[in-house]
Amino acid sequence: MIEIRDAGAADGDALGEIHAAAWGAAYGPFFTPEFAAAGIADRRTRWHGRAAYGPGTVLLALAGGRPLALSWYRASDARPPGAAEILSFYAHPDGWGTGVSAALMTGTLARLRTDGFTTAHLWTLRDTPRSRRFYAKSGFAETGASRPCDFGDGRPLEQVEYERDCGDDGPRELFA
Repeated sequence: MIEIRDAGAADGDALGEIHAAAWGAAYGPFFTPEFAAAGIADRRTRWHGRAAYGPGTVLLALAGGRPLALSWYRASDARPPGAAEILSFYAHPDGWGTGVSAALMTGTLARLRTDGFTTAHLWTLRDTPRSRRFYAKSGFAETGASRPCDFGDGRPLEQVEYERDCGDDGPRELFA
């Protein structure tokens, strides 16, 4: 059974572990071992305040009671009113291929609709085929926009933007 719920400050350690494990597996190979290790450690400590005080909404997906995926979104700074930006979407590698990410995306889109958003966009690294396939399967399309993203090592990596209509195609009862 997969449960999707709002995350709170008490979930900070679980959110940090999900982010650290997913980021390390997907992004770690782009960096030196030392820089990747520091990035993983840093991601373990970011989520207590973010989940408690925002800005935005943090959702947590649990499978069999185990926290395995997170999403974080807020109103887009780059788009007109009614648009949201998904700032983070991560699944622990133990959850890859289990359906927890798909359930969380369905829940995230349902929540975006409930919150009044009509469109959503996000950025992902160009050279992460797993995430790009996932977003395409989730109904997102590339916008053609790209940008460099420097994670702090002075070697920017290219990100590509995806967007989709939030449409009314998911179960609202996830948040009843």
